[in-house]
Order: sequence, then structure tokens, then C-alpha cells
Amino acid sequence: MRVFMFEKPLGMRDTLPDVYKTKRLLREAMMAEIETWGYSFIETPTLEYDETVGKASAILDQQLFKLLDREGHTLVLRPDMTAPIARLAASKLYEEGCPLRLAYAANVFRAQQREGGRPAEFEQVGVEYIGDGTMYADAEVISLMIFALKRAGLRDFTVTIGHIGYVDALFFDILRQEQRVETLRRFLYEKNYVGYREHVKSLPLSSIDRDRLLRLLTLRGGKEVVAEGKAYATTEAERRALDELEQLWTYVDQYGVTDMVKLDTSLVSHMSYYTGVLFEVYAKNVGFLLGNGGRYDELLAKFHRPSPATGFSVRLDRLMEAIGEQQRGEKTTCIIFSQERFTEAYAKAAEMRRKGENVVLQHIAGIQNMDQFTASFDDVVYVLGKRGKDEQ
Repeated sequence: MRVFMFEKPLGMRDTLPDVYKTKRLLREAMMAEIETWGYSFIETPTLEYDETVGKASAILDQQLFKLLDREGHTLVLRPDMTAPIARLAASKLYEEGCPLRLAYAANVFRAQQREGGRPAEFEQVGVEYIGDGTMYADAEVISLMIFALKRAGLRDFTVTIGHIGYVDALFFDILRQEQRVETLRRFLYEKNYVGYREHVKSLPLSSIDRDRLLRLLTLRGGKEVVAEGKAYATTEAERRALDELEQLWTYVDQYGVTDMVKLDTSLVSHMSYYTGVLFEVYAKNVGFLLGNGGRYDELLAKFHRPSPATGFSVRLDRLMEAIGEQQRGEKTTCIIFSQERFTEAYAKAAEMRRKGENVVLQHIAGIQNMDQFTASFDDVVYVLGKRGKDEQ
């Protein structure tokens, strides 16, 4: 038992005070921005049925935490928030023809087969915009994510936008078979572009089709990407996807955030429920994904309420790392008092707290190492001995 006394399950983390405070401030900043756009925050259970939410989720089965309830039903710790919110919206909230804007800040759980520094539990802040199939909805969600990240303090970042319909139309037109298409999708998801090129060159294809597949990696940048893609599109599905990207760019431009956006027609996701526009956000000089989102028009049909939908999620732990060591927290003052001055010390602390300041009230007798204890505070006030002897 002693071996495990201080150990945690694989992928689980403790959150220490400074980190907790920073995460709370980031969460509150993003939530405040999201609420100003008219989204309503909700909560869903930590445990869901595997047969419903577990199966509807795009997370791989081996990444699900599963357990049995007393009736023998298989439960899962929620692996994402999109599927639970789809369940909730389909059962109680969504009325056909009435767009619904929901938001959340919640922990999700994904089992890790090995440590590798990857958490099995992490917090996401995000939104789900249900019932609107227009590109206006996609533009709103992308722009809201940008404004929320800015409000949280992130400055230098890029949102990359693609369209899974374009990639699938191109791949199936040339490769025909799902297995061959999935192989290429995997290279793109892993961003293994060298492997993608080598694999394409090894396929028994005409030079025209080979060039079409290789050109996919070059269609990156601003609005000009759409025109370049249309010049080589051969199917109606490709052209339709590019038309949607063109509309989306126009609408995002109206929000004034295209300087934070680029198009990338090779973008794909491991989340299998995306059906159209999808996007990812990365910060400068940070190699990991901060957040992602996209359109999932077929998910609510799994809960017998077909409806278009789009949304995004941002991982708070990664956002915190991207912002770095920037000082975000309020100052904390410690008032150290002796017994005869408690009433005065408490009155001083209460007044400062009413002004919104953070104050620790500490009896001097409870401190063993004064220097070490006081080093953790921004200001220290001593209320000791006879009245009039305060010093700071």
C-alpha cells in the first residue's frame, strides 16, 4: 500500500494553487466573452451510457473509461462534450427551426495507454451552435473562438480552416475505396506530409490524378486558395465545398478577424463526426493543438433529432501553457496578527475583501518559518502587539 500512497492513476494530475488560479481566470475570461454572444452555459453528467453517448462520440473505444452500474449497464466517463450536449439538445432543448446556442466548461476523460506526459483528464471550454446550417453559423463560431481567446490573453495565434467534404470528394474520386482513402487521411491527420507524398507517388495512378493529390498540400493561405482549388476541381462535391469556404471567408472577414485565419484544404480531423467546415487553432512557437471545431450535421440524427450543428472546444491546460508565465492573477495580501489585535486585523481584512482584494488572515502563533511563509505573498501587513505598532 505504501508504494501507491502518493501515486495517481495513469494520466491523472493534481492542480496546485497557482495553476488553479490561472485556469480559473482563463475559464472566466472565455466564459464572459461567450455569454456576451448570447450562449447559455449548461452541465451534463460526468457518467453517460456507453450505448448512447459512448457510441455517438468520435473518441476511439480504447480511450473510453468504462464501468458497470448495479443494473449491469456499461457507463463511460464523458470523453467529450459534443455528444452529451447533442443528447441533451435532442431530448429536451432543441425545437426544429429554432437555432440553439449552448456552451460549457467541463472536464473530459480519455484513457492513455502509456504516460507520455498526456493527461487522461482535462478541462475544455466550448460552444455548440445547433439548428443553423448556414455558413453564417460557422463564421460566428470561429469568430467567437478568436474573440474568446483574445479576451483570455492569447495574442499570437492562427486558426486554420479546411473542409472535410473537399478532401473526401477528392480522395474518393481518385481512390474509390474507403481503405485507401483512410490511409491518406491518416497521413494528413498526423501531419506526416513526407509520408503522404511518398505514399501518393507509390500508388498506381495516372500522372494527372497523382498531381491532384500532391497539389492538395499546396492549397494553403488566404482567400486565393479557393480560386486555385476551383481551377483543378473535377467534381461537383469539390466545387460545393470550395464555395462554402469562399462564403465562410467573406463572413469571417465581416467580423474583422481574417488576419488570424488561413485556409488549408489538407486539414482533416480524428473526430469522425465532422461533415463540412473544420478548424484548428495553434499559437506561435507552440507545437500542440489548443482547440478545434467544425460542423457535425449528422450527430443529432443518432439521437433521432436530425439537425445541422457546429461548435468548438479549447483545452484550458494547453491555453495556459501557450500564454506562458504571464502574470494573470490578482495580488494576495497577508495580514499577520497577534491575539490582542484580532478584531482590528479582521476589520482591515474585511474592508479589503469588500473591495475585491484577496486577503489571508494569519495568527502569528501558527507560523513556524516566517520568511518562507511570507515569501509567497505580494504584500504582508503586521498587526501585532499594542495598537499603533503596525508595519508593512
